[in-house]
Amino acid sequence: MSRIGRMPVAVPAGVTVTIAEGNKVTVKGPKGTLERELPVEMSIEQKDGQIIVSRPNDLKRMKSLHGLTRTLVNNMIHGVTEGYEKVLEVNGVGYRAAKQGKKLTLNLGYSHPVEMEDPEGIETVLEGQNKITVKGISKEKVGQYAAEIRDKRRPEPYKGKGIKYADEVIRRKVGKTGKK
Repeated sequence: MSRIGRMPVAVPAGVTVTIAEGNKVTVKGPKGTLERELPVEMSIEQKDGQIIVSRPNDLKRMKSLHGLTRTLVNNMIHGVTEGYEKVLEVNGVGYRAAKQGKKLTLNLGYSHPVEMEDPEGIETVLEGQNKITVKGISKEKVGQYAAEIRDKRRPEPYKGKGIKYADEVIRRKVGKTGKK
């Protein structure tokens, strides 16, 4: 059995989980509503405040879908109760971020400022001019938008300039050395 797949997912108070036809799972919680269609092969059932995912047989595909399905349900429940966030740091001389309404403006050493619109259900918060926090209830969307912001100027290995995740460690390289 899948170690992750067989663990039941606890449904906290204030969260309602609806499992519709074709494994369409809807999770409502204090922070919002998430809905997702999960693999039809898996059987998802709700018993006394817990959600149990089980697989029909031991084919390789079923084994891999088992843990995935359980984790997706767990992430949805975590999202509507606590939410997800990723913190990005802007490093570099003259590199800064600004926010106006739903528009994030990044000055990253290009000849023009880079403007990004917050997607639906995602919120960006600035702390100072070089710390961006991406918040939302969907783990997938938060991670995707944070990656898109980071892609505007990835950190480089010599001076560490660019946009990096707060918990990311940049492997530094030694620069050129002069002639003797």
